[in-house]
Amino acid sequence: VRVFKNPMTSLFEQLYLFIENMCVGSIGQHGRKYIPMMMTFWMMIFVGNIVSLLFPFAPTADLSFNLGMALIAVGYVQYEGIRTNGFLGHLKHFTGPKLSGAMVVISGLIFTIEIISELMKNVSLSLRLYGNIHGGHLAVDAMNNLGNKIYVPLGVLVLLLIKLLTCVVQALIFTMLTCVYLSLVTHHDEEESEGGHGQAATAH
Repeated sequence: VRVFKNPMTSLFEQLYLFIENMCVGSIGQHGRKYIPMMMTFWMMIFVGNIVSLLFPFAPTADLSFNLGMALIAVGYVQYEGIRTNGFLGHLKHFTGPKLSGAMVVISGLIFTIEIISELMKNVSLSLRLYGNIHGGHLAVDAMNNLGNKIYVPLGVLVLLLIKLLTCVVQALIFTMLTCVYLSLVTHHDEEESEGGHGQAATAH
């Protein structure tokens, strides 16, 4: 008996598997617990981007909305880093390799650079998304203001197809970068050692 499967169900199954593979591939086996958070980011950004194809305004074309999501993402990364390594252990993550003597000054410099880098992640995540979506709106408006009635609709159609691709890519980039940030602060040494033992056993 052939069972009919709802296309939407299949679509969301594939999306779940995609997010799962991204979390596990970027973070490790413990990355599965971050699937709900990554799925939430993906759906918020993708749906917000899709709105930009239908209306002259979209949530992701608003810098404050994107900055809010970036603050949540980076804040969540810091929270997970503290929960995994402890507060002092998480701070030690920003100091680089352990140095002694006069080289401690280098550790202080690395710490300052790393803190600035963490803050700049908010700017990077928000501006990248804002620039692509808001820029797409400006391009469509510019096409609509042209007087040629033949080439303008064709140009808008091509532009909408490009924007559709951008909707997917921007959701992917934001989610992937968040996974990478999580992997840097929640790295489990035991997973690496298990992987090493597994490879050694295979070699033997």
